Amino acid sequence: MMQDKVVLHTLSTGHEVVWHKAVRGIAVDFCAPMRTLSTSLLNGGYREDVTAVFNHNTGPADGTHAPLKAPTYVEHLEITAEEMGLPAATTTGMGTAASMENAAIAVKTYQDLVVSAIATAGVEGNGGRVGDPAEHYLPGVRLGAHKPGTINVLLVIDAALPPGALTRALVTCTEAKTAALQELMVGSLYSTGLATGSGTDQTVLVCNPASPLYFEGAGKHVKLGELIGLAVKEAVKEALYKQNGLSPQSQHSVLQRFKRFGLTEETLWEYYDGKARGKVEKDSFLEKLRQWDNEGKAVAFAAQYAHILDEGDWGLLSEKEVYGAICDLLGTVSFFFGGVVCQPQDGQRESCLEALRHWIAACLERRLAYDNVVRRFQRK
Repeated sequence: MMQDKVVLHTLSTGHEVVWHKAVRGIAVDFCAPMRTLSTSLLNGGYREDVTAVFNHNTGPADGTHAPLKAPTYVEHLEITAEEMGLPAATTTGMGTAASMENAAIAVKTYQDLVVSAIATAGVEGNGGRVGDPAEHYLPGVRLGAHKPGTINVLLVIDAALPPGALTRALVTCTEAKTAALQELMVGSLYSTGLATGSGTDQTVLVCNPASPLYFEGAGKHVKLGELIGLAVKEAVKEALYKQNGLSPQSQHSVLQRFKRFGLTEETLWEYYDGKARGKVEKDSFLEKLRQWDNEGKAVAFAAQYAHILDEGDWGLLSEKEVYGAICDLLGTVSFFFGGVVCQPQDGQRESCLEALRHWIAACLERRLAYDNVVRRFQRK
């Protein structure tokens, strides 16, 4: 029989990170007040009386949506804390759709300083870029609805920090999370931009007021900031791999690079079939697309193409400069891969994407035609 409680890690403070399997939560009971800064609705904000923290999966084991355990989300969190044997009045916690089995722990040290990051992460459902169009405007409404986090980070700093430094640590932690997404080139689901997080990310920071170590800074110029950045990036990346399979290898893909622009297997097939009208079977087209998708030169081309479009969107390149760069790039890749180049009409994003769809379809058609010639030759 499986144990209901499993110790995943022992922090430098001596406290255990415990996985409560029945509750689907991970918790740390410090048994004494700690300084915390939390985005949670339960005992959130800056506090000096929090004795326990947790992160929990809000859905059932089969991944479907689960109702709240109480009329409001705060009450739901209180019940969850108590189910793990934690005092609701002095506990802060997070909820997520990600599985606790996919949690990642990263620890970084420098001399006597220890920083530990415990993360769960997933961006397949609502990864987005800050400033993307939003759906909800609820002034004056106290949210009782279930708002689980998607990238949740519990950061434990084994040192004493004043409130301002702990707040600066939150800034550094958030930067690190965004850097992890940037280094994986994760796209937004709500725009053509790169994701900076999800719409429901949560963070809990804990520092140890009893520690003899004391720091007044947590930015990028001090070792504490460096350790926060390294620990959070590592934990978030590992959690994304466990939950979504995201990794440098999975992102070494033309389709992954262009997904945020709406180019997928299905949209490329529809584009090609609309032009060729039955010239090639869908299965053959997709098979050839998948073979080409991970080729090194193709991925390098996709990276350059996407970045040119990004710089145009950011105003770093003019429309004329985008047009010239895209035309040059299409001319270069056609030399390596073949395919008839259809230059964009201008430097607007949609015009450049139309030229891209045309070239990819032409390139794959050329490869399929070559395969047919080889097969006929082999039959002779």
